[in-house]
Amino acid sequence: MNEIVLFEQKQVRREWHERQWWFVITDVVAVLTDSPNPTDYLKKLRKRDPALGGAFKGGGQLVPPLALEFRTPGGPQKLLCWNAEGLLRLIQSLPSPKAEPFKRWLAKVGCERLEEIQNPEIASRRMKEIYRKKGYSDAWIEKRIRGIAVRDELTDEWKKRGVKERLEYAILTAEISKATFGMTPSEYRDYKRLDKPDQNLRDHMTDLELIFTMLGEASTTEIARNRDSQGFPQNKRAARDGGKIAGNARKQLERKSGRKVPTRENFKTLPESRRRIRGDAEQDDGGDGM
Repeated sequence: MNEIVLFEQKQVRREWHERQWWFVITDVVAVLTDSPNPTDYLKKLRKRDPALGGAFKGGGQLVPPLALEFRTPGGPQKLLCWNAEGLLRLIQSLPSPKAEPFKRWLAKVGCERLEEIQNPEIASRRMKEIYRKKGYSDAWIEKRIRGIAVRDELTDEWKKRGVKERLEYAILTAEISKATFGMTPSEYRDYKRLDKPDQNLRDHMTDLELIFTMLGEASTTEIARNRDSQGFPQNKRAARDGGKIAGNARKQLERKSGRKVPTRENFKTLPESRRRIRGDAEQDDGGDGM
């Protein structure tokens, strides 16, 4: 699970892996040093500090950094990440006045995740508050959070059934989306004009788009369980069939309502998007004489 968090309004990417956060090392170097080239800065730092350099090579007492995959403007890329313990050692080698505030920040963001694991309601409340601050309605937020639960149930099922994470998950997700909406997630992103890697497609879906996404994924979970689908090929067939159920329901609604479910609308500027959606709906109603 990739996330972006802010330290003094600067982005730090992180991944929840093996029950702890792993942070992109060059992001940390960038926020602590304001270096225009954090990669080169890190290379020089490793040469200057043999103990630190040894940790990167798997020596010493520290867990070595991990290469984890993140979405970047140039596509998926593996970036070196370190857990909190490794970052604290890194900070010792950085002559930065931001070191102490960063340590406090690191403790805070790590503690929040542990609290969320022990009490999932805390995570739900925090998520709702984040979306409210962005301007989303409570009704939309409830669907988005429910959609996350449906997605988690599906990926848990895939894991138990021998589907490999990341690549195979992505392929199966694309199968469900293609059967549901006639577009893969990457095609859907293009359709909605989402051009930045941190723009989550589902955060830019309308209520109906979220509902049909949930239907496709929930149907896939149910089919995989009932068929006892094992491995990638069998789960691929379940994904197609689950997506078809949602796709057929979508087409039926479109025939009855006279309006397409997939929309180019996105929420990059949320209040403006809402005004456009309302205006378009009023204009369409007037034109149809309804």
